[in-house]
Amino acid sequence: METMTAPLELQTVYQRPNALEDTYTNYCPGCTHGVAHRLLAEAIDELGLRDRTILVAPVGCAVFAYEYFDLDGCEAAHGRAPAMATGVKRALPDRIVVTYQGDGDLASIGAGEILHAAGRGEKISVVFVNNAIYGMTGGQMAPTSLPGQKTSSSPKGRDVAMTGNPMRMSELLAQMEGSAYVARRSLHDPANIRKAKKAILTALKVQEAGLGFSMVELLSSCPTNWKLTPSEALKWIETNMLPIYPLGDYKVADAVRDL
Repeated sequence: METMTAPLELQTVYQRPNALEDTYTNYCPGCTHGVAHRLLAEAIDELGLRDRTILVAPVGCAVFAYEYFDLDGCEAAHGRAPAMATGVKRALPDRIVVTYQGDGDLASIGAGEILHAAGRGEKISVVFVNNAIYGMTGGQMAPTSLPGQKTSSSPKGRDVAMTGNPMRMSELLAQMEGSAYVARRSLHDPANIRKAKKAILTALKVQEAGLGFSMVELLSSCPTNWKLTPSEALKWIETNMLPIYPLGDYKVADAVRDL
């Protein structure tokens, strides 16, 4: 006798965030820029901010970030995203203004811009992608490159006696009185990716509440310029980057704890 079984009920457990465009990516295989994009888009959707958000894109691998997000966006000159974001936010204070910047953009040519934006307490949110190298231009040494790290411009490894130590931007910006929330997270495994999303949510809430400057630094992979496979690159973050860039909250203003 044939037994009848009820049809399975299909349930959607994951889908593309509404704040992300349905388009092709220009990022290399294994690059975690795509993960960072998804987390930011999910956070914007969950907080209902898509119609109010303006994204300021950088120069670097994420130069076309505005093409991946279904929201208003604009392009800043190299390193000047915080300055442009400052102008947009002051002109349109009801908007949520987000800069998305790499380490070459933020920690090198844009170091002065980000430092003064934090010092002024500009009510903007920054997603800072740190992959310890210049990705788009050929893998040169960045301000965030690790001691001894081999790059196209430091083939024998970064010599700190000549070029200095890595710039730890979260620690630096956390000291600014205008900073309300500064955190460092990583994208090298699912548990840390979940923590990264929570941090981005907090940064957006900080801006929505008008509490001051917020930034989330994300340790990210660059398999192409590190000359590693995608899986090896994720392990490289864990083994090499975490000791230099410890994860955690570097600035949480008292008012932020109530969000």
